[in-house]
Amino acid sequence: MSEKLKWIEPQQRYAFCALAVVPVRSEPKDSAEQCNQLLFGEPIEITEYQQPWLKIRSFLDGYEGYIDHKQVFALSEKEVRRWLDTSTYLAAKTHEISGPMGLQLLSRGSLVGLEPSFKIGAFEYEIATISSTDPTQAIQPSEAWNFAKAYLNTPYLWGGKSIFGIDCSGFVQQVFRQLDHNLPRDAFQQAEHGTIVHYEERQVLDLAFFKNAAGRIHHVGIIGPDRQIMHASGQVRCDELRAEGIYNEAAQNFTHSLFEIRRLF
Repeated sequence: MSEKLKWIEPQQRYAFCALAVVPVRSEPKDSAEQCNQLLFGEPIEITEYQQPWLKIRSFLDGYEGYIDHKQVFALSEKEVRRWLDTSTYLAAKTHEISGPMGLQLLSRGSLVGLEPSFKIGAFEYEIATISSTDPTQAIQPSEAWNFAKAYLNTPYLWGGKSIFGIDCSGFVQQVFRQLDHNLPRDAFQQAEHGTIVHYEERQVLDLAFFKNAAGRIHHVGIIGPDRQIMHASGQVRCDELRAEGIYNEAAQNFTHSLFEIRRLF
C-alpha cells in the first residue's frame, strides 16, 4: 500500500469516508447492528482506536458508532476544516468520480468538491462524468418535492442514507441537506426542530412525526401536495396522510399514528 493510502494509525484523530457507503455499527464487530452510514467525503473524528475498529463521530451530525479502519483516509484538523469550507452535497442521483482507489459510483448526498477536480487533504479526485447539469448544484425549496421523489422505491435499510438503501430519518436528513438544513440523524432528534403546526395548516415540505405504542417517536415523513406523504417504509413511497396518521391504500389500513407536524421554513 502506498504511503498516501496507508491505513489509519492509533494517533490519528481525523479522517474522511473514502468509499461510496460505509456502515456505522453499534458495536465494534461485523455482526453488530448497522445504526448509520457514512457517505463519501464525510469527515469524522476518531474517538477510540480498537484495531480493526474505530469509534467515530461524524462532523456533520455528531452521530457516533464503529467503522472498519480500512474504509477511511486520514486528514489533519486543518484539512477537515478546509474540506468542509470547499465541499457541497452531491445532488445528482448517482455520479462517478475517479481518485486514488480508481473509479467509484457515488450516491446522492455524498460530499464532493465545488469544482470538477478537487482535493480532500492530500487526496486528488475528479468527477468522471460531466453533464450539462451541474451535479453539485443545490436545489430550491420549490424543487424539493420533485427532488425527494427521485428516492421513490429506494429499499428500506435500517441505518441507511443512500439511494442504495435508506431509513425514514436518513431520507429526511438527505433531502433537507440539499436545502441547507443539516438535521440530526434520528427522527426523535429531528422532532426538536421547527415549529408545530396543525394538520389543517400543513404545507408541502412540513415534516410529520409518528409515535409507536410505547409513546416514542419512531417515524418521520415529508408532507407533499394533495394529502400525500413521502416516507421510507419497506421502500420510499407515497401514501395518504390523514389526521389519524398514514393510510396505506393497498393495505386499506393505517400504518402509522400521527403525533405532530413541524415546519422548518
